[in-house]
Parts: sequence; structure tokens; C-alpha cells
Amino acid sequence: MTADAPAPWPDNRLAITGVVVDTPETRTSPGGVTVSQFTLEHGSEQPDGEATRKTRFRVRVHVRGKALQASAVGLQPGDPVRVFGHLGHTGYRPEQQRLVIIARRIQPEPHQETQGVE
Repeated sequence: MTADAPAPWPDNRLAITGVVVDTPETRTSPGGVTVSQFTLEHGSEQPDGEATRKTRFRVRVHVRGKALQASAVGLQPGDPVRVFGHLGHTGYRPEQQRLVIIARRIQPEPHQETQGVE
């Protein structure tokens, strides 16, 4: 699929840059799947109507499966990364669900000035 080709519908793909906030925690799920998770902080300026607005938020990133664990091992608070994946949720009951990023790939980024991120 090229960049100009239409995405399949429904589409749930995501690429986001940010800074690792906490050291990844790793556990094994009851189903035997290795899961690492960490918090990513994103800060940028985005067009919003006729204005440009600063946006800043934190979101949990889940890294599932042994094949991806190497990309999470060694991440430290302050590391800039680009995460590719899709949106998912934690929890089974609607009132307990939280939006998370399910990572497909984590790419280290060169250290650079980030807008609004400490």
C-alpha cells in the first residue's frame, strides 16, 4: 500500500512521537502472553480551525508478544520514541475501559527539543 492509496475501512492505525515517562513494566498475562507497558508523553502544536494550539497528553503503551519485547527493553524515562500501532483498551466492563496504544513497532528517535514536554 502506498502513502496515496486509501486505507482499508475500518482503519485503526497510529503513529505518534513522544517521550517515555516511566520504565516499562513487564508481566505475563493469564494466557501466557508477555506484556510490557509504559507511559508516553506527547507534546506538539496542531492546527485547530484557524488557530494553532498546543496539545500535550500522556497515554499508556502496551507492547505484546516476545517479538516486540526487545524494542521495549532498555527504554528509560526521557527517551524519545516513535510508536506505530493501533488504539485499543484495557478492562472488560465499559465503565472500567481506558484507551491505550497497542504497539506494533517502537522506533528510537534522536534526542531533540520537544515542545512542552519535560
